Amino acid sequence: MRHRLLGMSGKRLRLRRLLSPQHRAVVVPLDHGVSDGPLDGIQDPLVAIRAVVAGGADSIVVHKGLMRYLDAELLGGAGVWMHISASTVANPDWNDKRLVASVDEAARLGADGVSIHVNVGATSESRMVEDFGRISGACEAAGMPLLAMCYPRGPAVADPHDTRLVAHAARLADELGADVVKVPYTGQPDTFTQVTAGVKIPVLISGGPKTDSDDAFLTMVHGSLVGGGAGVSTGRNLWQHRDPAAITRAIAALIHDGVDVDAARKHLE
Repeated sequence: MRHRLLGMSGKRLRLRRLLSPQHRAVVVPLDHGVSDGPLDGIQDPLVAIRAVVAGGADSIVVHKGLMRYLDAELLGGAGVWMHISASTVANPDWNDKRLVASVDEAARLGADGVSIHVNVGATSESRMVEDFGRISGACEAAGMPLLAMCYPRGPAVADPHDTRLVAHAARLADELGADVVKVPYTGQPDTFTQVTAGVKIPVLISGGPKTDSDDAFLTMVHGSLVGGGAGVSTGRNLWQHRDPAAITRAIAALIHDGVDVDAARKHLE
């Protein structure tokens, strides 16, 4: 065992801080301050981080500016992905994600992994895919895990939850070297199975806009797991909840303990 651990790559060691031994995860993005500004729930991002970590989040996603405020006491045992893509809702082409940091910066700032965003179908898709390939190579050279947030978005995308398009986005991430991919949920376990069956890496679902009810959110997460998913990468449904720690515990119970929706709901009572 000792010799095997000594030979473990830096990427594998970092992934152990980001994923469970079963390669599942509760990931909480807090990169919305760049795209949308100080939304309700993240006016003070450190308060939000403290709450979701208390609820059992495996990792968070932040931009480089927030990295300077993180410490061991705040994070507990949670890992950190540093997001390096950005755009704002004020941009006429907000689907055009630009690189705003590097793998080297992420390593210097103490990140456990790097996160990028690619909109498949956007007018700027070609450049984002090119950036993806370059960042993937840099992550491999640095032993840095890569989370790819890949969404069907753009002028020709009528339905961003279309199974064929979501499966294509996930496969793109796998083929270009991501270690984990985040995609929209397709709505049903059987359709999501078509997404997860096409890749070898863990597939997380995005939360999207805040759902109307706890049951709707818990049911969505449970359905994704039945369909072969590995967890969530969701922000607003956690840190905009009336009790962020409790809803995070409920989601963690679904993902890591394998409970059903009724059992998960008990964490909210």
